[in-house]
Amino acid sequence: MQPAFLLRLVVLLAATLCGSFNLNSWALHVGFKASSHSPRATLYTLKSSTNTDRSVTSSDADTSPISNVWELDCYSRPVVTGGKKKLWEVLLTDTTGNLRVCEPLNSSRVNSRELRRVIEEAIAENGGRIVGATGVKTVKFFRGAMFNMIQIALNDLEGVTPKPSRSTYRLYDWLEERERLVYPNMKGYKPTLSTLATRDEGGLDIRTPVKLPDALRGEKYAFVSLPMSEFLEGGGVNEENIGVGSLCPLPRDGVVAPDSFIFGIVVLSKRSKALAAWMAGTEISHFRCDLKRRTLIVEADINTQFLMAKLDDEQKKEGIAFEEGKAEAGGLHFLCVQEDENAETPEGFWLLRDIGCAKVRGRGGVVGGRGMASSS
Repeated sequence: MQPAFLLRLVVLLAATLCGSFNLNSWALHVGFKASSHSPRATLYTLKSSTNTDRSVTSSDADTSPISNVWELDCYSRPVVTGGKKKLWEVLLTDTTGNLRVCEPLNSSRVNSRELRRVIEEAIAENGGRIVGATGVKTVKFFRGAMFNMIQIALNDLEGVTPKPSRSTYRLYDWLEERERLVYPNMKGYKPTLSTLATRDEGGLDIRTPVKLPDALRGEKYAFVSLPMSEFLEGGGVNEENIGVGSLCPLPRDGVVAPDSFIFGIVVLSKRSKALAAWMAGTEISHFRCDLKRRTLIVEADINTQFLMAKLDDEQKKEGIAFEEGKAEAGGLHFLCVQEDENAETPEGFWLLRDIGCAKVRGRGGVVGGRGMASSS
């Protein structure tokens, strides 16, 4: 039996394939409020590219369970200390958000040895809380500027795999919380020194997207949407029906209205299993449309880009709505990979967050899109 959310996508895709889809009638048919965006979902073809004061806290009790995937940040904060030097902190959390370790570092002792000491102490103090007592398996980090130091610190930890990744959602939320509630109340606070925006690329983007391998390109893709209610407790999307995919944590209460729509991309492919497996093995951060370059981009690890599709004039219009929808939903969007519109279950479904879209892309010329497509 198909998951309820997939049935709704199937209704959308089948009508799109017949060329007779109207978003308003579809939304009324399944009992949801219609989106105010483009009234048609359009199928597109995916074409080949031619080219020392330690603070330890937790969201619940110190005995609350934590996961074996941790998220790490070591960087300066927007606070100048008495010696006129920036405050440096190590922040450690996990994918449940139940682990929170914060330790300031003397700016003269910011090195891999000190960082490793903080991590080892955190593991010694909290390792018993890890579900299944498996030990820490992975530590994710998103700052390219700290890549070498973090890699050196983590490489000597037995059984721990360092993983450059922008899918450090619990860490992002904690940083945003500290930017709002903690640092402004500290002596020496300097808002101009905030590094929150550096979570994303920002500035002039001179990267060149890497073409997806031919064996991984889908035949068709579309920009679609699902109600936010599908992702809330009792909704149709859950860990049991998303294949090899994953669901990011939802933003804090109030960021996304329960009756809003979450935009996403559905990819249909005869190679759906291979494509979904590749996506599952890659640190996918988010999707975005670069309207200036007219491309649909997959963002991965710290700064890698993959080219999924090129956008024509009509697709560019849908791209605008996709990015606007992301910004309104706190960066939330999704990817669904399945064999065809009649698939019983998706091979993979990912709920993603583009952390920087509202703060960075919302001000500039790089915005995103929505739709469905094929590849030849």
